[in-house]
Amino acid sequence: MQEGTFSIPANREVTTPPAYDVFAAQCPTRQLLDRVADKWSVLILTTLGAQEMRFNALRRHIEGISQKMLSQTLRALERDGLVERSVVASIPVKVSYALTPLGAELLEALRAMIAWAEQRMDDVAKAQARFDRAHAEAG
Repeated sequence: MQEGTFSIPANREVTTPPAYDVFAAQCPTRQLLDRVADKWSVLILTTLGAQEMRFNALRRHIEGISQKMLSQTLRALERDGLVERSVVASIPVKVSYALTPLGAELLEALRAMIAWAEQRMDDVAKAQARFDRAHAEAG
């Protein structure tokens, strides 16, 4: 065989990974972006980045989240491989949640976004006030 060439057995199909395009209407990355950009997902992932937690501890830590929303969001994050659910057979059963390595990787990107939001909130609030004044005068 020459350098730089290779052969594939005749009975093997060669496939290339799908090319994802977030701008394409049917691309699954849109659903993933919806999930990871959701405020509840961001708050859950950030909280679990500090430590593994049980359901009620998460609920107490994240003000304003309902039991139903926490349950739905945890389930979706678990399905996406970002959070893992651990069950300890005891009385009562103990269930806790932790980030997976994939979730920890995402958390790094989220931390940068959160830091930006906290640092720039005053600028955004000023822009909102200017916009509201300009549109109140025009309307």
